[in-house]
Amino acid sequence: MKVGTFWATAFLGRFQHPAQVVTTGFGLAVLLGTILLTVPIATTSGQSAGWLVALFTATSAVCVTGLVIVDTETHWSLFGEVVIAGLIQIGGLGIMTLATLFTVLLSGRLGLRARIFAQAETKTLSMSDVRHVVRKVVIFSLACEAVAAILLTTRFLLGYGEPLGRALYLGIFHAISAFNNAGFALWPDNVMGFVSDPWVCLTIAAAVIIGGLGFPVVFELSRAWRHPSRWSVLTRITVGLTAVLLIGGTVVFLCTEWRNPRTLGALDDPGKVLAAFFTAVMPRTAGFNSLDIAAMNPTSWLATDLLMFVGGGSAGTAGGIKVTTFGLLAFVIWAEMRGEPEVNIGHRRLPASAQRQAVSIGLISVALVAVSTYTLLALTPHGLDRVLFEVVSAFGTAGLSTGITADVGPAGQVLLVLLMFIGRTGPLTLGSALALKERTRRYQLPEERVIIG
Repeated sequence: MKVGTFWATAFLGRFQHPAQVVTTGFGLAVLLGTILLTVPIATTSGQSAGWLVALFTATSAVCVTGLVIVDTETHWSLFGEVVIAGLIQIGGLGIMTLATLFTVLLSGRLGLRARIFAQAETKTLSMSDVRHVVRKVVIFSLACEAVAAILLTTRFLLGYGEPLGRALYLGIFHAISAFNNAGFALWPDNVMGFVSDPWVCLTIAAAVIIGGLGFPVVFELSRAWRHPSRWSVLTRITVGLTAVLLIGGTVVFLCTEWRNPRTLGALDDPGKVLAAFFTAVMPRTAGFNSLDIAAMNPTSWLATDLLMFVGGGSAGTAGGIKVTTFGLLAFVIWAEMRGEPEVNIGHRRLPASAQRQAVSIGLISVALVAVSTYTLLALTPHGLDRVLFEVVSAFGTAGLSTGITADVGPAGQVLLVLLMFIGRTGPLTLGSALALKERTRRYQLPEERVIIG
């Protein structure tokens, strides 16, 4: 046995469940980021940022959220910004790698050439297969970021007269932030200055969408994009619902903000469509905003809440309960309304265990958002619409805000830190925990019907 394989196996053997690996790994990354951001050279003032600011920023970066309580460009030095970019990269690659491995572990095969087998009792993986999948995820991620960085660098260099070094730095930083659905930007108004620039907006939006689809879906699409009939259920649900949410979100924002002079009302018609589309993409948990979120109508806030709660695809950099969970719940409801005993998706039958997992994740997430909203309302003077927006944004790791993040107080900020951490690790760990905890009962109890509704 190779030395690397031996130590990796020994390390993983210390954990009894994959959820422990996810939680521990992200916790250590947050701790390391907090320490690095507290050193004086991490700030432009040369003074320590303080543990709460460092903890909040590190958690937001590792959990690829984008919520901030200090301005990224003016508060953090070059060292601090590089640390933030590194934490975003670690968080994005980490969640994609672990989520992909767990997805294949639980499903056997989802369009991946390499098969990863698990022993039923120990849940161990073949180290060679792990390296194969991890290598593909890393290459895919870096390639997407490189393409986005080249496009953005070219635009900043030629379109805005930035020096080559500065343009390259801006391109790389925002490519990493976009692909990993983080939403950190190096301008005080995020990307509002590029609201009518299709080159910048569409590049960032494309990186966000690709990163949010998930590696298994992207890999399957790369092999069989011409043959939708061969797609797996995961790919069909992810692609279909992603398209529906993007189109529906764009239409909603066009309708609700068309005449708002502080948002879309000040733009020409093509600019309105571009801004509405960009605004519909970002609640997939990216966190960039080309419009002033605080100036939007409450109806737009509610629509954004729903999009942030659903999030993006499984095994991707997006957060939320995931479009897969949302799609499965929709099919369960549809089957129940039609009186069908089984839930069918296309030509496949959905296992009862998957239905229970989707319901569990959905209800637990709703309960967490409700309790957190109540708590934050008690801690702050802000209204329900703004507080709910902030809570859903933190839980869905979206990073969008109506501008109250810095005003919720230390207790409220600690609550948001916990929400970001739970929102990033929770759905994945909960999903794997539920799937790996299946047990076969050797007997059945007598059936009894109860009144529902």
